[in-house]
Amino acid sequence: MTFPYRSMFLYSLVSALGLISTMPQPQSANAAPSCSTPALSRIQRHQVSRGETLEGIAQGYKLMPATIIGMNPFINNGTVRVGTELQIPPFNGIVVEVPPTQTWRQVAVKYKVRPDTLFEINGCQQNPRVVFVPVVPGVAGSSNRIIAASPPQTAPSATIAGYPLSSATTVALPYGWQINPITKEVFFHSGVDLVAPVGTPVEAIAPGIVVFAKDQGTYGKLVIINHLGGYQSRYAQLETINVTLGQNVKKGDLLGTVGATGQPTSREPHLHFEMRSNGSLGWEAKDPKNYLTSDK
Repeated sequence: MTFPYRSMFLYSLVSALGLISTMPQPQSANAAPSCSTPALSRIQRHQVSRGETLEGIAQGYKLMPATIIGMNPFINNGTVRVGTELQIPPFNGIVVEVPPTQTWRQVAVKYKVRPDTLFEINGCQQNPRVVFVPVVPGVAGSSNRIIAASPPQTAPSATIAGYPLSSATTVALPYGWQINPITKEVFFHSGVDLVAPVGTPVEAIAPGIVVFAKDQGTYGKLVIINHLGGYQSRYAQLETINVTLGQNVKKGDLLGTVGATGQPTSREPHLHFEMRSNGSLGWEAKDPKNYLTSDK
């Protein structure tokens, strides 16, 4: 990376972080964007050593602790464990999944980030599924600086709780930024892979209505259930589907069986399970561990 380009890129980034402008600045019709490797492809890995703290690690990478927490949702109460491997982004920001019915431009509008800046930071991709947005959780923007916002209100306890298999099992691949064990590429895993033999019964974790029950691309055979309170559970890569569209199900009802359809990311047979909530950007992925409980 040459120094002139680096200066231009950092200036663009500072503009996005510091101004969070509501009105994009005009660009020449012939101006070429300054594009390099997408931010999400520049994620580093940091193994926590004895004596290190979240604040110290963040300072070492010139990041805010909130950014590291957002990239590593397994961090509890701001405490990092020795030996844990953290995903470290190149600069402050959050990861946002672009809903199927929207574009990255709509994400830019939502977060009040200049579209050209978001485009360049993400490597000038035309239709990315996931983007890095240069805003910081719990931080508000002003015209000259970034200031800490008021602490967010504690979220209410999840109203959905259950387990999609007959008993608790090993997690082959957790939620969040991961390294694909097959392709070795860094990617965002929107659910958890629960290890289970092919043919294992898959159960509804809570009452709801089936809104999808058929093949869906990389998900393979997929069942989606909408629950009260704006929650949704997804059961993917099934071998068989035992419910139909519009069917009302109770907690524990049979939905299908574990399979290997679609494009599994774990080598072991497993159920890919997701939890989502209905937000301003559509059905937003949540960490399933906050909803998975097993009393069987």
